[in-house]
Order: sequence, then C-alpha cells, then structure tokens
Amino acid sequence: MGLMTETITLRTAIANYPHVRAIKDSSVASPRVHFDFEDVPVITRAFRRMVRTLDFDLCEIALTTLAQAHAFDKPIKALPIVVMRGFHHAALVCPVGSTIRGPADLRGKKIGVRAWSQTTGIWVRGILLDDYGVDHHDITWVTEEDAHVAEYTDPVNVRRIVPGQDLKAMLLAGEIDAGIAMAGIDPVAVRPVIADPMAAAAAWFAKTGAYPVNHLLCVKTALVTAAPWLPDELLGLFIAAKAAATGPSSEARFAGIVGPEVLPYGLEANRPGIELCLRYAAEQGLVPRVYDVGEVFA
Repeated sequence: MGLMTETITLRTAIANYPHVRAIKDSSVASPRVHFDFEDVPVITRAFRRMVRTLDFDLCEIALTTLAQAHAFDKPIKALPIVVMRGFHHAALVCPVGSTIRGPADLRGKKIGVRAWSQTTGIWVRGILLDDYGVDHHDITWVTEEDAHVAEYTDPVNVRRIVPGQDLKAMLLAGEIDAGIAMAGIDPVAVRPVIADPMAAAAAWFAKTGAYPVNHLLCVKTALVTAAPWLPDELLGLFIAAKAAATGPSSEARFAGIVGPEVLPYGLEANRPGIELCLRYAAEQGLVPRVYDVGEVFA
C-alpha cells in the first residue's frame, strides 16, 4: 500500500474549541487521517495521561509539560498548532483589600498556583523577573498538585496544600497573599497585582514580540517517523478548521494587542512565544537547559 493511500487513525484528545469543531464534526477531513476522539472534560487530565502512559496519538498539551516530557525522554513531539494562548498580566491577583501595591511587594509572600509547572505560572514568574525584578526564589509557591510529568520534583520553595484545602478560599481568607489563574473566584473580591494589566500586556508584547503559547498539539514521535507527511497534513487540517470556525474564540479579546490574527498557527508565527517560554522554563528549573525549538517540535 503506497503512502498516498495509507490511512492513519489517531486516538485524539483536544478540548472543544470553536477553532477545532470542524475537525470534530468531520466537516474538515482528510482521506489520510481519521480521528478517534476521546472526550476529556478537564483537558489537563489528558496532558497527564499523555506524558505518563502515552494514552493518545494526538493530544493537546501545555508547552511546559511538553518541554518537561522532552527532559525525561518521552516519545512525543510538538506540532505548531497553538489551540489556547493569551497574555497573563491579569492572571496574578490579590484580595481587593490587600496591602500589595504592585509586584515588588510580592517578595517574601505566598502565591497560590495549581501546580508549579502550570504554564500560566511560568509566564507570570518570567514577567515578574524580567520586568519587575522579582525573583521566584524570594516567594513561597503554594500548589494543589504535582507536575504532569511524574519524574519531576518541585523546588524547595514550593509547598503542597492538604486535601480539603482550596487555594481560592485560602486567598480570600488571607492564608496566601496572591494567586495565579484563580478560575471561578468572585471577581469583585480580587484585583490584579499588575495595574492596568491589558495595557501592561500590550507594552510587553511591543517590547518582546512574544504572543504567549499555552496549549498546543503533540503527536507520538513514532508516528512522525513512520509517516513524515503527518505533521504538514495535520497543520493543513487545523488551519482549514480554524478558517471554518463560526463565533469568536476566547483569544478574540487580544485583537487590540496582536491584530486580527489572534490564533496564529505554524512555527515561525509562534517562534518568539515558544522560545521565551522555553527560556523561562529553564530559568525556573523546570527543564535542565534552554531547548532549541527544533528539539521539541516535529
């Protein structure tokens, strides 16, 4: 059977974004690639399964999880299909009545984040160091869970809460001083630590050229070795699905910063955001060195 007539079926886990709907409903399709989708309601659970037990052929994954998987020789490669991204200056919040006036006041404090390895936390810590001179070593990080990659051990200034504790409740009770990506918290009870975060993000983007990458797709290395055409085929399919999307993505709110293309796909369009995240991951001890983009991408 020739390669042109070969069909690959990929066991796949991707969240239900508007820009992937056309692939999930088969209105965008390929004669060479079929998708066997598993619905994983909390998509981060799929990341964990991918790097621990290789449950999927094609899977959404956080860029940092992918980099840590590379550090521990997991047989997966990234694809430059960035399905979730954003600016993170607004993700760092403190109680509305806090005495924290800005990032400099975070030294010596406790900050809650779901996991030390969570990609939003990595972006926030990198921004704190680069733009505000606040070193992550000077903060105690309070977390709910370990890294998706089981072999990784958190640094000594990272503490784990016990079952029954909740970071959002701890923040509102003053048991921690600030939090990152506190989804579901009462918005009137907190305020951003970085003043006017969207303006700060716009200035940061103008300076760095980096549009932060959070979640992209990854594929098993063995599949790329067996079918070298697969990455380009997938990129073309997902570009077509994005073009077919109806209704705005959650990234539409960043059009005022980055312009009309709020979800760029492809390596070159995403290189600044990928490279900066990989640098931050190395600086924060999540990976042993700064990886070149070509090391982790198919």
